[in-house]
Amino acid sequence: MSAKVRVRFAPSPTGPLHIGGVRTALFNYLFAKKHDGDFILRIEDTDQNRYVDGAEAYIVESLNWCGIPFDEGPGKEGNFGPYRQSERKEIYKEYAEKLISSGQAYYAFDSAEDLDRHRKDHEAKGKTFIYNWHNREKLSNSLSLSEEEVKNKIDAGEPYVVRFKSPEKEILHIKDEIRGEMEIDTSILDDKVLYKSDGMPTYHLANIVDDHLMQITHVIRGEEWLPSLALHVMLYRAFDWKAPEFAHLPLILKPQGKGKLSKRDGDKMGFPVFPLEWKDPKTGEISSGYREEGYFPEAVTNMLAFLGWNPGTEQEFFRLEELIEAFELSRVHKGGAKFDPEKTKWFQQHYFQKADNAILTSEFEKLLQDKGFTPQKEYVSEIVGLVKERAVFVEDLWEQAYFFFMSPTSYDPKNAKKAWKNDTSALMDELKTELGKVENWTADNLQTEVKTWIGKKEVGFGKVMQPLRLALVGALQGPDLYKIAELIGKEETLSRVEKAIETL
Repeated sequence: MSAKVRVRFAPSPTGPLHIGGVRTALFNYLFAKKHDGDFILRIEDTDQNRYVDGAEAYIVESLNWCGIPFDEGPGKEGNFGPYRQSERKEIYKEYAEKLISSGQAYYAFDSAEDLDRHRKDHEAKGKTFIYNWHNREKLSNSLSLSEEEVKNKIDAGEPYVVRFKSPEKEILHIKDEIRGEMEIDTSILDDKVLYKSDGMPTYHLANIVDDHLMQITHVIRGEEWLPSLALHVMLYRAFDWKAPEFAHLPLILKPQGKGKLSKRDGDKMGFPVFPLEWKDPKTGEISSGYREEGYFPEAVTNMLAFLGWNPGTEQEFFRLEELIEAFELSRVHKGGAKFDPEKTKWFQQHYFQKADNAILTSEFEKLLQDKGFTPQKEYVSEIVGLVKERAVFVEDLWEQAYFFFMSPTSYDPKNAKKAWKNDTSALMDELKTELGKVENWTADNLQTEVKTWIGKKEVGFGKVMQPLRLALVGALQGPDLYKIAELIGKEETLSRVEKAIETL
């Protein structure tokens, strides 16, 4: 690779960024960083009718949250801006005219009604109408009309489009970095619209011109763009420009069945398909996001990296630096990658367990404050250390540790039936008296005292420990029982045992 690697992620601001888009951005980012290159964000907003307020800011925030910020783009101006296509409008006209003057494109004046009539006429004969070499000379365009007629139509303000003149009977040989060599017969391609008389280019023209002017060396995008590849390659040739390398990524598929992963799948199965929460400005509908659901960005990027790529080793957990090091386009699969919500949780659990306790403590403190608790940081930190191995999200810490902050208001009926027998209250009353005698209230001390007392009483451990756990927790769950007693303190422990005796 001689030229400096420059890749781009070019989303349309028509709504929230789907995780399929995030995966495309991630692969572009990894490739750029692996080769000391630049990762560019370009906003493709030529279709102003579909523009959605807030979508561009959402895209930028999503990339930043995922830890894959762009090097150049809106707000980070490099030498190749502007980075919004709507601000580059003037540029495209000149290139459309270049193609017309070199005979590679032409003006077409056919109205929507005319084209519809041709389509219906073809359908009636069992054929498909394609606007290309076999009928363009018979339609209303600058190939069939005289120069004067064309000039008069344009001067009169008649609407037109500029169409690419695709070659007749040629076999194109195209190489894709993921799919290998491909052959395409140009005879079956239609003459795509490149530019409209309202001064707006179509995606195809704007895309090629921008990629060339921004010196993009590699176009890494989703496989839905494969049908456009032949046209893009022919446009580079028509302008006499060197084409970039192309790589088309596999689709992200539904967890069950066939087809592309959609928002509907997430709604139905209860998982997000967007990186961040999104509120639709028109309908007010809120779609969940990975950030708000409590996922760590590292878990999301690690999960996305494995959708359609693997490192060729047994390793599954990769920090971003390791992904950059390991990433190769040659290891991206051709076939679609099935999305697995459980696997995402599995990645999340790994990163949760690896997370610094200080980070988890500060996140858990926020959640406790929302619930009206403001305990000492040291206390919260110790509890996080005790319960975090059973948690996947910060919210799980509450489920695993609520009894450290409030005494049980009820007792799990199934557990109570199992643990609290006819003679249990009398036994617990005796235990309470024993506990009252303990001076140095530590987990180790408590363990020694209780074990000694149980030994003297000659009762089974379960007969004492299960009801004691029920009294302190309200259920038969939680970490080491002596540690719970130490942390909630002597007074609270005795009060909870007393309350259990009265209630049960």
